[in-house]
Order: sequence, then structure tokens, then C-alpha cells
Amino acid sequence: MRVAYFPDSFHEVNGVAHTSRHFEAFTRRRNLPFLCVRAGSRLPRLLTEGQLTTLELPRGPLSFELEKDLRFDTGFFRHLPLVARVLREFRPDIVHITGPSDLGFMGVLLANHYHLPMAAAWHTNVHEYAARRAAWFLDRLADGAKPRASAAIEDASFYLSARFYSIARVLFAPNPQLCELLEEATGRPCKLMPRGIDTELFSPVRRGRSSNDEDFVLGFVGRLSVEKNVALLAQIREQLLAAGVTKFRFLIVGHGAEEAWLRQHLLNAEFTGVLQGEALARAYANMDVFVFPSHTDTFGNVVLEALASGVPAVVTPDGGPRYIIKEGVTGFVASDDAFSATILRLMQDAPLHQRMREAAREDALGASWDSVFESVYESYQIALNHA
Repeated sequence: MRVAYFPDSFHEVNGVAHTSRHFEAFTRRRNLPFLCVRAGSRLPRLLTEGQLTTLELPRGPLSFELEKDLRFDTGFFRHLPLVARVLREFRPDIVHITGPSDLGFMGVLLANHYHLPMAAAWHTNVHEYAARRAAWFLDRLADGAKPRASAAIEDASFYLSARFYSIARVLFAPNPQLCELLEEATGRPCKLMPRGIDTELFSPVRRGRSSNDEDFVLGFVGRLSVEKNVALLAQIREQLLAAGVTKFRFLIVGHGAEEAWLRQHLLNAEFTGVLQGEALARAYANMDVFVFPSHTDTFGNVVLEALASGVPAVVTPDGGPRYIIKEGVTGFVASDDAFSATILRLMQDAPLHQRMREAAREDALGASWDSVFESVYESYQIALNHA
């Protein structure tokens, strides 16, 4: 099956990019005919390696920042003639997009023009992000009007997103709740597309803390932004100190708009910036608990990476991470108000903490990227059968 893939991001540090890189690596290992059209280079660059074809395109001066390492180019369609030519030469059986991005819109247009079936993967809860990013507007409203306005923004964003995704013949989502929601909203079949993990890279063997280090390390990896609910980290610090606990510190990996605020409110924290490869794996392994307060993540690659590193996780009851955690075995699901008490329980019960460290590693060993993408290829047949 010849697949043309249009990911929102590829080289950046986020879940879509992480999955996309592994997807390309899978097709390379299996020698599958695969075209990946992505942003990244300063000049258009077309490369062919065996059955793999990659087309990298620059984003230009009409692009604007969505995150520190992610942009949307309103002038991206200047590349349309080149992309159309490469697509015709590749002759795909199916087009796979990852969302309503500049590349996603181009993928939809070309799939429609050449009468190709399309698959679409939901990676980001853009409707929840929209409501949280509208804080500048909501803060201008009366207190009583804020919840209604926030809900209206979220509902409108989801409606528009669902209309976009309904163009595809088969959908993918990283957790069962999202699949059910998308099937109801779009009328399209939705298949699970979880995430895999490199258990050789992310491993407890990379732990390298000094034997004199008695601090309990609370770790976070991800974008330091409002939709990740990172303000809860400062609240956790205050509540642990109020409980008389002092031998702890935070290890914060990532960057984002909230970094300056966090540096002011997490005085006992180490901020590493963005880490990758072995440096990231060592950071995970040196944590004692992974604290992930996000309510908007559709899966949570970072949670799986923590578990593979032998680090139990505490997550919220919303979104995808709760499906990764085995409650009381590899971590805990807690409300915002209960995060501190849950962490304190792990700090005070060393045997429980050790059992959870071992269980987290064992559970993560059962995940693999190959099984994820084998399932994706099987699901493509749904779109082809309805062509």
C-alpha cells in the first residue's frame, strides 16, 4: 500500500512529531512505499531512499507562531505545484493527515483533487486548547459569563474540527474516549492509534544520581504552557512544604510561555530546557515520580516514557494519560486537589514506591511502535474498501 503522509510537525518536540518520526522509521524498516511531506528545510528538498520519499518544505514570512517550535504558514500553498507533482509521481493509494494545519489543508485539497481516499489522525484536543488560549478574552468578562463563554469557544472549536475530520474515510485517535466522541461527531469509523516506546533508550539503568542525594525528585516533561496546567506544580510545592516536607525538588524538562512564571514559583527546581535522546532518558530515570497535571493531552507520550524509565506517574482523570496508568500499580489518577496527597503517599511509603517503579517498567515493556503502525495499515483498508 502506497501511503502519502502529511504531518503537522516532524522535527519539533511534540507528540505529533515524535509519532511521525517513528512512523517513517517503521516504513523504512519494512521497506514500504511511503511519501512524507513535511515542513523543515530552508529550501524545498526532495530525497528518495529505497521506497521512502521525503519532501521538506520551508515555512515563510507569512507564518505565525503557535508554539516556540511550531508555526502555521498562511502562504504555504505557494508549494502546491511542487507537492502536486511529487504526489502524482508517487501515485499513492491513500493520503494520511494529522490535523487542520497548513500541511493538513494541503493534503485534503490534493486528496480531493486526485480522488484519493483519506485517513486523518486526531493528535491534539484543539478545542480545549482554544478555550484555554482565550484567557485574554475571558478575563475581560464578568465572572458569571466566563464559564459560558469558555464552553461556547470549546464547543465551536470542536464542531469545526469535527467537520474537518469528517472529510476522511477513517479516523485515528489515541484513546477510547476520543474515538467514541469522534465517531459520534463525524459518523466515521475511528480506530485506536496509541503510542509505542523505545524501552532500550528509556530505562532505569540510566539512573545516575549520587548515593548522597536524598531528595525525592518530582519530574515534569513537556511544553510549559497554560493548557498543560503547569501552575499546579507550584501549588504542589506549597502544599508539600505546608505538610512539613522539605527533602524534595522538581526536575522540569521543556520550554514554553509559562517558564518565567514557573521559575519564580518553583525555587527548588532545575530547569533543563528541551532534552532529547540519552540526555532526556537520563532525566527521566533520575526522577522518583512523574507529575503530569495536564487535562488536555490525548495520549501523553511522556507518561509512557516515564513508566519505561521505572518512574510511576500521577495524572489527571481527563484525557489520554489515565488510560496508560494502571491505578495503584504503575501510578495514580488524581484530581488537582489530590495531587499533593498522592505524591506524599509515595514519598512516605518506600515499599509501595519500589513496587510501583518495578511495575511501571514491566508494563511499558509490552508496548511497541511496530504493533501500533501494523494496526494503522490494517485500518487503511477500511478507507480503501469504501473508495
